[in-house]
Amino acid sequence: MGQRKDIDGSTSVPTFYGSELRWKREEAGLTLQQLVEGSFYGPSHLSEIERGTRRMPAELAEHVDKVLGTDGFFRRRCEDVRRAKRRGHASYFERVLEAEKHAETIEEWCPTLIPGLLQTDAYAREVTRSAHPLAPEEEVEEKVSARLARFRLFEDNHKTPEYWVVLPELLLRQPILSPEQSAEQWDRIAELVRRHRIVAQILPWNCGPHPLMLGTAMVMTFPDAPPLVYTESQYSGDTIEDPALVKQYHKAYDRLRAAALPPEASLALIEQAAEEGRNGKQGD
Repeated sequence: MGQRKDIDGSTSVPTFYGSELRWKREEAGLTLQQLVEGSFYGPSHLSEIERGTRRMPAELAEHVDKVLGTDGFFRRRCEDVRRAKRRGHASYFERVLEAEKHAETIEEWCPTLIPGLLQTDAYAREVTRSAHPLAPEEEVEEKVSARLARFRLFEDNHKTPEYWVVLPELLLRQPILSPEQSAEQWDRIAELVRRHRIVAQILPWNCGPHPLMLGTAMVMTFPDAPPLVYTESQYSGDTIEDPALVKQYHKAYDRLRAAALPPEASLALIEQAAEEGRNGKQGD
């Protein structure tokens, strides 16, 4: 058995929350497994909450309060932890920000933009500024930095989830960046594909009606928690947990994937777009 690692609750709000949780659990004489029994979450999920690296879902906090008899303490303090973790991100995105770090699989689709996980600095800045045209520069930079930090998910020393993205061909034909910046963006995606960090498919512009035409979808599964779906519009987002709806979104994504070009042909188009950008051409 590995050596128990102490938690320094003074380093941040999440670690303080986690250290209190561990203290109350051990005071009650319960193991991680015993505390999560009767919930939909696994002991590894709870262990990461205790270490301050994962947020406490409201329903799990309510379960913990009931088992430990803590009179709603952990449910009430959930919001403090969320605020501490979401700097630079909208409040409605907080659960996704936490969930993607622990996902086993992520399947993503956006009909108009390259998803945030894959964006370069230039792309993220253009998207952020277009959504907040009057925001102070420091606020824009904070949002851009927060978005770029998500790319760490694909670093070599990170346990990468299986990430699958479907990109509309429209993005190749109507770029929002200069040719040089577009080349950098498509090179980033192509490099992730070649390193086997992601699977990317291009949905042809003339494919006809297809699933998920009306909006975004980010479908996530976990080894120790129920799956969830995140959908987003310009200034709001929604996390969906209802099993029937999640299943429906998953089936729709499978049909979308079937309508897209094979990964090899998709990579060729992405590499072609990068090369055209380097040559000062794009959208031909």
